[in-house]
Amino acid sequence: MSTDAAKPVAYRDALNQALREELARDPDVFLLGEDIAGFDGAFKVTRGLLEEFGPERVVDTPITEAGFTGLAIGAAMTGLRPVVEIMTVNFAILAMDQIVNNAAKIHYMFGGQVSVPIVIRMPGGGGHQLSSQHSQTLDSWFAHVPGLKVVCPSTPEDAKGLLKTAIRDDDPVIFIENEGLYGKKGPVGGPDDLIPFGQAVVRRAGTHCTVIAHSRMVWVALQAAEELAAQGIEVEVIDPRTFRPLDLDTLAGSVRRTGHAVIVDEGWPEYGISAGLATHLYEACFDWIDAPIGRVNCADVPMPYAKNLEQAALPQPADVVAAVLANIGRGVS
Repeated sequence: MSTDAAKPVAYRDALNQALREELARDPDVFLLGEDIAGFDGAFKVTRGLLEEFGPERVVDTPITEAGFTGLAIGAAMTGLRPVVEIMTVNFAILAMDQIVNNAAKIHYMFGGQVSVPIVIRMPGGGGHQLSSQHSQTLDSWFAHVPGLKVVCPSTPEDAKGLLKTAIRDDDPVIFIENEGLYGKKGPVGGPDDLIPFGQAVVRRAGTHCTVIAHSRMVWVALQAAEELAAQGIEVEVIDPRTFRPLDLDTLAGSVRRTGHAVIVDEGWPEYGISAGLATHLYEACFDWIDAPIGRVNCADVPMPYAKNLEQAALPQPADVVAAVLANIGRGVS
């Protein structure tokens, strides 16, 4: 960790640092996406990079997600390291053919002779009254696909360290940022501080129940943990950070110690991240679990526009508190 580690940096600026450092380090790295150059990106993650590295390495594209994602995949196949910014995860739906049928499969279909070192960054999540078509959490869509690596950082430190790792990785990486985290501040590492994939982190230690959360839901879970602590209940909050690869050992180890688990996921409940993690944990921890695994998800509806309905649809700390209390209440002492 660098000497700047104690200086708080916003999540968006941590990403900006990672991009700037990797552009300076490796001439094969370049950025492309809608409005990332002249406009500095929709969420200002690419601010100042055009002026520093020029239009050949910070490239504005037309509004054609499938087109510029396909272009980047081709560039990656030739040895370049493109970092694609899709303005929101909702627009990635237009590029799913390129992502799922090309980026994820080329290494396999070419018998390992061709690598695709591409990073596809995209923000997602709700809470900003952007309504049903712009407030989705689609992490599970990408985590479902073999051949992709899927990263969901929750802190500025992780955002920077994991993005640097992603850019240096030889496989396609889906890097999902939550719009609600861009202003979140915290310490970050230096140019040489990379965070490896497949290593979960314990955000808060506890003994009564394991709460697994990722991205913005980590902060919802931590707030719930504070409220539970006031009642004498100490939960262990674990952040997987990446889903492909997944650090199941850390998650299962915690559940075996506590005997209880609640999974918090901003995505929909059916066939999503929480459902997949619950299955993994049942298989790994069945003999240690004292109650059915709890799940806290977004309501199983398109995201409402009205602020009060939107907040009602999204997981809140009170929902996590209730799920933990119910889970422990069902447990066998």
